[in-house]
Amino acid sequence: MHAFNLQPKTLSLAERLADLAVDALIDEADLSPKPALVDRRGSGAHSDLHLGLMHASALSLWPAFKAMADAATAFGEIGLPLREAVGRIGREGEQAMLDTTGGVNTHRGAIWALGLLVTAAALDPESTAASSVSIRAARLALLDDRYAPRPLSHGAQVAQRYGARGAREEAQLGFPAVLQRALPQLKCSRAAGHGEQNARLDALLAIMTNLADTCVLYRAGEQGLHTMQLGAQAVLDAGGSASLAGRRRLHELDQQLIALNASPGGAADLLAACLFIDRIESGDSLKQGAF
Repeated sequence: MHAFNLQPKTLSLAERLADLAVDALIDEADLSPKPALVDRRGSGAHSDLHLGLMHASALSLWPAFKAMADAATAFGEIGLPLREAVGRIGREGEQAMLDTTGGVNTHRGAIWALGLLVTAAALDPESTAASSVSIRAARLALLDDRYAPRPLSHGAQVAQRYGARGAREEAQLGFPAVLQRALPQLKCSRAAGHGEQNARLDALLAIMTNLADTCVLYRAGEQGLHTMQLGAQAVLDAGGSASLAGRRRLHELDQQLIALNASPGGAADLLAACLFIDRIESGDSLKQGAF
């Protein structure tokens, strides 16, 4: 068959949502310069991660995201059967991630956040407003998966120790760090003409100003958390990442967090969630059935 005679493939809703979730993870990884996180410059505060590994990890999760969206379509409603199906698929996706990365945890938190959001979007693709999708995701997160492993993750252990809100609670509350901080800042920076990459950096910083990031708490304790929150606010107060003063503050924050071995992985996961919600909010991305 001649190449010009090839017809574009029509994508299912589940495939489009999986594409958007993986795109969000790759865009988050590529965004630079992120403080103490893996990006195009290097590995930040990590010794076991690099950009290629983050890309491979994101791509390995596509089947899991598609399966979650398919499950949402099959069950058609929020309930324990869907919650437990999504939990099982998420654990299978986590194992695929670990097989790809040689056992390195690259996206465990993102599987939880984006998995819930993909499922929520698939449940009602005609209702893609950020608030609507986050509410459906929260309702799903509030259900108890009877088959979930009971040992606490590092993030959950740290959340208990410091009384912080972990990834589970953030989802159960409807992702307030995304809806109340990241998305408004993203849109504000865009409206100010700061450029897409700077707007995304500002959205990440907006998350960091208030989030009790359990990744930072685990690696650097309360000192690391205070450094992250105050430093992120200082960047925004100086004009954000699009300004020279803001870039200087961002460089300082990067160096401070690396010195503390503090990497804001929780904030990075929520930025990916923000980018996913931003893409589906207009509904246009879900209407494009071909590539």
